[in-house]
Amino acid sequence: MRTLRRMGLGSVAVHTDADADAPHVSAADRAVRVPAYLDADAIVTAAVETGATLVHPGYGFLSENAAFARACAEAGLTFVGPPPAAIDAMGDKIRAKETVAAAGVPVLGGFTEEPGAPLPDDVLLKRAAATGYPLLIKPSAGGGGKGMRAVHSPDDLAASAAAARREALAAFGDSTLLVERLVRRPRHIEVQVLADAHGNVVHLGERECSLQRRHQKVVEEAPSPLLNDEQRAAMGEAAVAAARSCGYVGAGTVEFIAEAGADGDLVFSFLEMNTRLQVEHPVTEEVVAIRGERGLDLVELQVRVASGAPLPFGQEDVSWVGHSVEARIYAEDADRGFLPSGGPILALAEPTGEGVRVDSGVAAGGEVTSSFDPMLAKVIVWGPDRAEALRRADAALAGYLLLGCVTNTAFLRRLLRHPRVASGDLSTDLIESTPPEAAPEHVPEEVYAAVALDHTLDLEPPAPTADRFAVPDGWRIGGAAWTPWRLRAPGHDSAVVRVRRSDTGFSVSVDGSEPVAARARRDGGRLTVTYAGRTRTYLRADDPVTAHRWLGADGTAWTLHEEPVDAALRSDEAAADGTVRSPMPGTVLAVPVAVGDTVTAGQALAVVEAMKMEHSVTSPIDGTVTTVAVRSGASVPMDAVLVVVEPSGAPDTAEVPSTPATSEENQR
Repeated sequence: MRTLRRMGLGSVAVHTDADADAPHVSAADRAVRVPAYLDADAIVTAAVETGATLVHPGYGFLSENAAFARACAEAGLTFVGPPPAAIDAMGDKIRAKETVAAAGVPVLGGFTEEPGAPLPDDVLLKRAAATGYPLLIKPSAGGGGKGMRAVHSPDDLAASAAAARREALAAFGDSTLLVERLVRRPRHIEVQVLADAHGNVVHLGERECSLQRRHQKVVEEAPSPLLNDEQRAAMGEAAVAAARSCGYVGAGTVEFIAEAGADGDLVFSFLEMNTRLQVEHPVTEEVVAIRGERGLDLVELQVRVASGAPLPFGQEDVSWVGHSVEARIYAEDADRGFLPSGGPILALAEPTGEGVRVDSGVAAGGEVTSSFDPMLAKVIVWGPDRAEALRRADAALAGYLLLGCVTNTAFLRRLLRHPRVASGDLSTDLIESTPPEAAPEHVPEEVYAAVALDHTLDLEPPAPTADRFAVPDGWRIGGAAWTPWRLRAPGHDSAVVRVRRSDTGFSVSVDGSEPVAARARRDGGRLTVTYAGRTRTYLRADDPVTAHRWLGADGTAWTLHEEPVDAALRSDEAAADGTVRSPMPGTVLAVPVAVGDTVTAGQALAVVEAMKMEHSVTSPIDGTVTTVAVRSGASVPMDAVLVVVEPSGAPDTAEVPSTPATSEENQR
């Protein structure tokens, strides 16, 4: 929409009810509500009724839907994308492979099924043996890693194929499978192509997209640290041949799998063609120079080509300057197996500075739900070389903070510091096989102190007062008293933090440690804390629904909530483990237990769904269910109590002695 405004063109946004206040709505000149983003008829109707002449399909499924492109043409609209025939040819992996192979593009060995005719198990086994293990099974239709299965032995083939067919049918309405040789430690490299309706096709270099989890890209960069100029030219020529083979027009991406050959040379094979603009296109925009001038707008070129204009440059005009890295911000908890997350966006800070760009789909005040893809934003940087680009990416991620919803930002910083990433030794299995360093097991002491100090500042009167006893800060004639705060972060035990005012600020003791001198002050949504001689500024926010307090700094966010100080202290870990909480925000699908049921460790107590992913929450101990706090169909935030289990052999609750409150705690 910014591009269109610069070109002097107006824009109309479509949105669902859930996205009525989304940034793209306010960025457009006009906006129209549609029932769903995949409702092609509603989108075409909105375009016609508002007088639009072009339809840009974005990144979603409609961008690679030939029927939608035809519907636009039938309504007199220009589809900003390739011809429907090209979408058909490249949208089916089997047909795409056959098409590009005929044009001389290298492809992986393998075999395919006929649509609607799944191979019998005996035929499947025979063809798999001829191809050689390991194998990769994937749906012919669709993408995004859905339905993909790695098979390492004949024993697993039939079951894996059946599961892949079921998932493909559910996701794409087509269970046809493509089976290919699985490349060990593959590198995922894609080439940006651009073609006009006058027969001109150019490539704009490659992007390395090898850093993935669950076949979904996490970090992309351009150019690839693997290729030299000769290899780049060869891969680019293959991509141009693939585009020509299907009569392509517009911006598209040809994806390759690359590996080291027996003689050490690069071997690459066609993977698929994405007949749309890619999510990661900004890294290409950042490094491509046309006639020596860096900076390219692929959306502008898409619009001009769709309007019939020829490409304004040839292959000889294209060069590359510097290095660019893009990191995807996802709503997911990377430290809990990349579980989906969600929640309100209570506060948002985005990085700025030289060579830094943020493409975002969210804003403070919005909410992250399970209705859409978990990608929230992209942090893109440019540097004169790869080392500088990686440093800038790390610094930019340190400046990205979103409070209210768990994101993968801190994980991305750790990933960029991975020795193999720094050296350029990438592969699509890196995150799984050699993950980056784990997150700290414990919440830092200084964070507990900061939250306690923040709570203490809550006690300050809103205006000056002459009544010293009206300030509930622990002041006493005989000296300041300690104010205790019991704080707990999700997945961690609670900590007792005691705060006492001093002549120079505060003294803070965390879980009985020696008191530490501290100072704290607020400035809008920021909290600046000096603790043990170190000063740090946090982004802060309160969640009014869960009563959790969020703090964020250096790309990491923490959420803590206050527990009653006079709550019984858990005497051992077994007792603490009886409270089973939701590992993510979502919807409760089932609660197969009731109060009084006897359960064993590992038994399912609840099923929670988020981002179309089901997660079974199990009992960590043997015992008896004493509380069921949720029902099927309920929406729950992360860390919400689902079920409470009393350990086997535990005494009655009435017989468990609670820790007596101190006189200072009684004062509070």
